[in-house]
Amino acid sequence: MTITKEQNGKTLTVSIEGRVDTTTAPALEKALLPSDSAAFSGIEALVIDAENLVYISSAGLRVLMKTRKVLEKPVSVINVSRDVYDIFETTGFTSILTVQKKLRTVSVEGCEVIGEGANGKVYRLDDETIIKVFAPGVPLSVVQEERDFAQAAFVAGVPTAISFDVVRAGESYGAVYEMLNAKTLSAVITEHPERAEELGRRMGTLLRALHSTQADTTKLHDMLAVYKERVAALGKYVTKEELEKIKRVYDALESRGTILHGDFHPKNIMYQNDELIFIDMGDVGYGHPLLDLGGSYLAMVRIGKHNPQRTPVFIGLDYPLLLTVWNAMLKAYFGKDDVSEEEKLLAVYGEAKYALTPVFYTKATEELIGRMVESTRTAGILQKDFDISPALQLSIQL
Repeated sequence: MTITKEQNGKTLTVSIEGRVDTTTAPALEKALLPSDSAAFSGIEALVIDAENLVYISSAGLRVLMKTRKVLEKPVSVINVSRDVYDIFETTGFTSILTVQKKLRTVSVEGCEVIGEGANGKVYRLDDETIIKVFAPGVPLSVVQEERDFAQAAFVAGVPTAISFDVVRAGESYGAVYEMLNAKTLSAVITEHPERAEELGRRMGTLLRALHSTQADTTKLHDMLAVYKERVAALGKYVTKEELEKIKRVYDALESRGTILHGDFHPKNIMYQNDELIFIDMGDVGYGHPLLDLGGSYLAMVRIGKHNPQRTPVFIGLDYPLLLTVWNAMLKAYFGKDDVSEEEKLLAVYGEAKYALTPVFYTKATEELIGRMVESTRTAGILQKDFDISPALQLSIQL
């Protein structure tokens, strides 16, 4: 067994090579728990890199358990091989320590690009799997979170693509999913515009069912809390009075324990064997339905309202056809033909989400942020006082 140490800021990484068994466990304990307590001065986290660890016995596991208790600091084990991970999992250590498997490496060289978005590209790996390769710089935690959200939604009964493992692809990370023999709903509607109302109604029914599905709140984010955090972060771009106006919009809501998609529109729905299937699950969480509906208003109405040429690029549909889908969707969602009052309220939450764009849009430059803030002042939620009192009544209805 060989042990090396490397300190980066307040994190100490200990790399282990070889076997940890009865013979070598004392040496590991000496390395992890030196008699000189000053050796860990300033260290706030311990990371054990197990990339070259081929075996660990119960003696080694007890050393890790003792280390965790003595240090009283976060201890994680990374780059664990499948065989060694089985040992951690079988003995229950995966519920005690943070244990991460070693990522397998996947090459996308020569693979067909079948989709592209703000955070990366989607490649066809083979006839049964695809890989979403995230843009360089997107941390592993974000990729793992999207995969975990997709799994949580699938387990809850939400129709979505089955997610497999997280991998490394060149200098980036990727998530592997099943290959759907399907088209986006936008593509289907473009090919068959006569079905726009029908498929819009089915979208409304699908979204209503999603908002009635109980979430595992231990695995998903409370999106109302997330939005309120974004409001607070927006303070650097707007005045105190303007910030208070947006804050009131979200304070009118109460959190719910049901699932939200986070980016619901026809381009994020696949059509396969006459079934609608959710994709792009990176923003899945739980909370009040108006957060989802406001986001859909932003994507399906506001963007085209200010620049109709943008909807074919972002949503995959011409704006007039997209409005047909939107209107049919709302009627099915609310179960009524006259949804004018509901749409006014959704516009408030769509405008509020647009106002928060500088906070969550990672590619926003300072120049773009300036234009966004000005847009909210001249033609958005900061232009006038919106009546949010109907939100309370609609909350009861939803």
